[in-house]
Amino acid sequence: MRTMVVWCPDWPIVAAEIVDGYPAQEPVAVLHANRVLVASPAAREEGVRRGLRKREAQGRCPHLIVLEHDPGRDMLAFEPVLAAVEAIAAGVEALRPGACALAARGPARYYGSEAAAAERIVEQIAQQCAVEAQIGVAEGTFAAGLAARAGVLVPDGQTGEFLQHLSIGAIGRPNLVDLLRRLGIHTLGEFAALPAAGVLDRFGFDAALAHRLAGGRDERPLAPRQLPPELAVEEAFDEPIERVDAAAFAARALAERLHERLGRHGLACTRLAIEAVTDRGEELVRTWRHDGLLSVNAVADRLRWQLEGWVRAEEDRAIVRLRLVPEGVVEHLGLQPGLWGEAGEERDRAHRAMSRVQGLLGPDAVLTAVLDGGRADQSRIRLVAWGDERSARGTEAPWPGRIPGPSPATVYPEPLPAEVLDEDGSPVRVSGRLELGKPPSRAHIAGEPEAVEITAWAGPWPVDERWWDEEQHTRAARFQLLLADERAFLAVLQNGSWHMEALYD
Repeated sequence: MRTMVVWCPDWPIVAAEIVDGYPAQEPVAVLHANRVLVASPAAREEGVRRGLRKREAQGRCPHLIVLEHDPGRDMLAFEPVLAAVEAIAAGVEALRPGACALAARGPARYYGSEAAAAERIVEQIAQQCAVEAQIGVAEGTFAAGLAARAGVLVPDGQTGEFLQHLSIGAIGRPNLVDLLRRLGIHTLGEFAALPAAGVLDRFGFDAALAHRLAGGRDERPLAPRQLPPELAVEEAFDEPIERVDAAAFAARALAERLHERLGRHGLACTRLAIEAVTDRGEELVRTWRHDGLLSVNAVADRLRWQLEGWVRAEEDRAIVRLRLVPEGVVEHLGLQPGLWGEAGEERDRAHRAMSRVQGLLGPDAVLTAVLDGGRADQSRIRLVAWGDERSARGTEAPWPGRIPGPSPATVYPEPLPAEVLDEDGSPVRVSGRLELGKPPSRAHIAGEPEAVEITAWAGPWPVDERWWDEEQHTRAARFQLLLADERAFLAVLQNGSWHMEALYD
């Protein structure tokens, strides 16, 4: 299949500029596993190349801006590019952030030729997204991707000739490439000339697949993106809704439309967002959750209850537009009824009653209890609104009143400023390797008349955040101190100053 690949050069760097504002015209390098994944043109002029280690790249370019690879950031920035291509061509498949593919036949027939279609797509991306793009056309996605990097439209039937002179590294399998080069194979043409059976027997299945790609025999079909259907329903009213009976009539009609639209796609709703606009320009939004599937009656009831709550909250408020958005959908496989009547009728009636109270009085009017970690029963109970996620945080999560170890302990409400002194009366400092200059001898706590002798101590240990003070040349550290008056403290050194974090009995 003649395939068209759209490729955006240096996409991780372009995405970093779009999302985070890093200047792409400056020397910038994106690293993955401490090696350069991609470098900007300015960085390449300084000698930064793909595969260099971080220190070597910074040695070649001391003012290099180093960024960590973030696939999420790359895809976030690439989504508008995909939308721009889909606006003028159908059946777009996202290959990776920065590259997408589509069948070349449709755009070529619509715009007159493959060259005209490629020019139109590049222009569309530049206008909509202000991003540079290159397009390649060849038989198969693999060859078209290489053609896009070269900015070439390979004539029909000449894909094999285009590939045969390219480097063997283009197959993108480092271990296989290294082995083939040691065997004297340096181009795709030389690799494609090997017997297919011998490649499969000697190198394995993945190498046999690479062998087919090197010969221009890419038979993998495209898998274009399926655009999600528009499931929301909306209704605008010529006469604003001010009465409850009119709200109930509108709710039923809108719920039936939503249920019909979901049914056409084989879906059912589990979480529904109700959006309304009032005659005063207010935008009201409320989300409803349900343990099961929301039927037509369930949607109509919740919409009617919500409208009653909104209309009755202020007497002069009227609704001019309503919109239902199914935020949670599942495949509708049907429900098995009970042996003697419908399953869960009593539960459904209770759910409807509690949901109606929420619609009239607000989401916090109905609360359910969730058991969390803690020591006392009262502190372990957490109340959540009816319909929200009832997930417990677990016994390992922080809970009110928990005392830090070792136990037993009495925690001060606020850390006490203090100073830990050595035998010469100088403050104790900790080096970057957690080494002491001199051992602690006395501790002077703020508010006390004089320092108290330290009879025993343990540490230092690093704190959770490995903080380093450049001016004081001290590391954030933690000590356990036993004073002569039989008090024990957890002392913390940070920001060049000491404080006592806890007192142990």
